[in-house]
Amino acid sequence: QVHLVESGGGLVQAGGSLRLSCVASGSIFSISTMGWYRQAPGKQRELVAVITDGGTTNYVDSVEGRFAISRDNVKNTVYLQMNSLKPEDTAVYYCNVKARRVYYDSWITYWGQGTQVTVSS
Repeated sequence: QVHLVESGGGLVQAGGSLRLSCVASGSIFSISTMGWYRQAPGKQRELVAVITDGGTTNYVDSVEGRFAISRDNVKNTVYLQMNSLKPEDTAVYYCNVKARRVYYDSWITYWGQGTQVTVSS
């Protein structure tokens, strides 16, 4: 099994910054994409940012230029640096990792438990 543990959420004023971290542990052979999703109350979960094992990144338009995703392949950790936060960024942020437990295994997508980010105006 693969476990994801997120940290770094909290309450911040508009214009402030937060850095989310997500550590993957357990039986891991390799990890491909790592990403962050978010879900605000009454809304569907949406992709915020994703990074491939080659380092290619992609962002939802609303966070482009404000958020930066990165990863440490040695530590099996993905980060989300969030700057210039806005009240509309308020949501539960979920870590998402696609991993294989052994070399012949299928790729499986795993989710973290979520961390709350609240931006006050």
